Amino acid sequence: MQQLFDRRSVLLAGAAMTASTALPAFAQSSAPRRGAPLGPIAKKIAHEITQHGQTRTDNYHWLRDANWQAVIDEPSKLSDEIRTHIEAENAYTKSVLLDPTAKLRADLFEELKGKIKQDDSSVPARDGAWAYATRFRTGGQYPIVYRKAVDAATGEATGAEQILIDGDKESKGEKFWRLQDWEQSPTQDLLAYFVDYEGGNKVTLRFRATANGSDLPYKIEGASAGLVWAKDGRTCFYCLLDDNFRVAKIMRHVVGEDPKTDVMIFEEKDASFQTGIGKTASGDYLIIYRSQSESSDVLILPLTTPTAKPKRFTPYRKGVEYLPDHHGGHFYIRNNSGGAIDFKISKTPVSKTNASNWTDFIPHEAGRFIETVQLYAGHMVREESVDALPRLTVRDMVSGKEHQIDFPEEAYDLSVLRGFEWNTTTLRFTYNSPSTPTETWDYDLNSKSRTLRKTQEIPSGHDKNNYVVRRTVAVASDGARVPLTILYHKKTPIDGTAPALLYGYGSYGISMPASFSTARLPLVDRGMVYCIAHIRGGQDRGYQWYLDGKLMKKQNTFSDFARAAEALVEQKFAAPKQIVIEGRSAGGLLVGAVMNQRPELFAGVIGGVAFVDVINTISDAELPLTPPEWTEWGDPIKSKAAFDYMMAYSPYDQVGTKAYPPLFAQTALSDSQVTYWEPTKWVAKLRELSPEAGPFMLNVNMTAGHGGASGRFDRLKEVADSHAFALWCVGKA
Repeated sequence: MQQLFDRRSVLLAGAAMTASTALPAFAQSSAPRRGAPLGPIAKKIAHEITQHGQTRTDNYHWLRDANWQAVIDEPSKLSDEIRTHIEAENAYTKSVLLDPTAKLRADLFEELKGKIKQDDSSVPARDGAWAYATRFRTGGQYPIVYRKAVDAATGEATGAEQILIDGDKESKGEKFWRLQDWEQSPTQDLLAYFVDYEGGNKVTLRFRATANGSDLPYKIEGASAGLVWAKDGRTCFYCLLDDNFRVAKIMRHVVGEDPKTDVMIFEEKDASFQTGIGKTASGDYLIIYRSQSESSDVLILPLTTPTAKPKRFTPYRKGVEYLPDHHGGHFYIRNNSGGAIDFKISKTPVSKTNASNWTDFIPHEAGRFIETVQLYAGHMVREESVDALPRLTVRDMVSGKEHQIDFPEEAYDLSVLRGFEWNTTTLRFTYNSPSTPTETWDYDLNSKSRTLRKTQEIPSGHDKNNYVVRRTVAVASDGARVPLTILYHKKTPIDGTAPALLYGYGSYGISMPASFSTARLPLVDRGMVYCIAHIRGGQDRGYQWYLDGKLMKKQNTFSDFARAAEALVEQKFAAPKQIVIEGRSAGGLLVGAVMNQRPELFAGVIGGVAFVDVINTISDAELPLTPPEWTEWGDPIKSKAAFDYMMAYSPYDQVGTKAYPPLFAQTALSDSQVTYWEPTKWVAKLRELSPEAGPFMLNVNMTAGHGGASGRFDRLKEVADSHAFALWCVGKA
């Protein structure tokens, strides 16, 4: 748990404007860029912070509510003064962007909505006598979880539909409702499910009888999504969060018993670790997984004996990442020990889990990044990537023979759908590309035959032949070759005149897939080139790609992204100064940093739930994600070198007087991952120091969290807002 001509010494002095007086006050300001009024001017209250002998003044620290934990749980508790300022920001954004583009936004929303099959359903996944799936009803905002009985002869789900969770009905009357997770018991007579009612990380756990749909008469509050059932079908394990929204305890619960009697089986006492639970593919072991940025620690517990105490898999070793899975008498461990930078798979007997007993099963091969390992009764499937493209490698666990599953396109994305069954020879995966809608395939691991189970339907129509997908590179200043995945309409001229949207992330080792998204098509259909930059900080080109974009090499992430923009212009994919950049969360840090460093490159910036107040956030150990983040960014509390390095790129701290492009920043009050005050302070400081630039617009969702609106159509409206801004920036609104 990613400036121009400062001519005004006092602007609308002192107080933030109320929503009711905001528009007349705007009109009093001289017109900055694009003729837009200046916008709300946040009052300044000097707040001095001293670190490593340096004192800085944060004039907008007051925008962080003193009771922020309560605000995340209940947004209505936000102080009146801060609420007044945020409402003025929302009113300004409505006046400058949303109202003038109302028809465009409505058109975009209808296009986006028209590309969604409203009564869509997933392919049912078999679990013994039942098959489980989700679907939507026409006009519905929320998913419906259902199951059907499986025909024993054909293996197909042919029984009558039994609804287990109806999101549309259960969300009625709620300001926010999101089904975070659900898990049927091994006996399939119980369903555990997690619902988020606030938009933060804390969710409510309930248990439902599948026979009649009735809930047990109790609930468990303050949990984190994710549950593991023991073999008995009555005992389960779940995570509890502390007041700072971190997983603090792993609990054992027996269904039907008072949660007050639940037993804590593990307590996380080190805030620098992120902790969670899962189970092995065999279903035989609970996994308690603790991780830092480059290190991991695992405890296991046999699910046949749920009252046993968790056992540490192997002593913790800093700098070693590993994750075991179970097959027969052995554990198979994906790990990077012994210099296996792109990971290898080791093997060890169940009775000898210490790392001293591990032997290589799949040796390390430089350039072949082993991303995940999926085990089945007779096979191992490895999700790998080579040169930023995914592939699937299948291994017969008896013969040891391997083969790869081939795919045709220049750039594409794959995802294995694990399913519920262990003893199966069917691998289910999805395939898509920027131009090809998602296909769900069943692959016979023995015969190598494929069966297409579903093709994503686009009700308004989609011809992939109307779109062109290209893979090119941007060469960084140090020679690194940064892959770029590009999508454009075949009618768009690639002669250096087209506008473009450049998307990036580049943190936590998260790779950006070359995937299909209907959300991009309205932009591409209007002549914009869409580009995904696979920059350092992700694992797109292996684990070293990640290491080269973190800690004291973080600047590579930003320079890679700037080079991606330059390469689009150099290779005639985009016109100069007609590139809009977008990033969310740590991607907001990316676009914020590059906006400071190279403002002249861009026509506009979209920063969603943007992590921009880097120094203040990573220096505050009380914030939910800060302690685990020190191994990702550095520890500015203890290390002056880390402090100096981070200060040099921190978007909020590096705001100056520059010719910034327009900014559309989005945030949400219930976001516990990137708190609302980061983008709010950022916009306030930009407007103060660069009043002639921008305009700088902030849109605050007053009820949602990090993931935005909960309903699928409400989320589309947020996408339409961003798209309208992008088109507005390049003169297509």
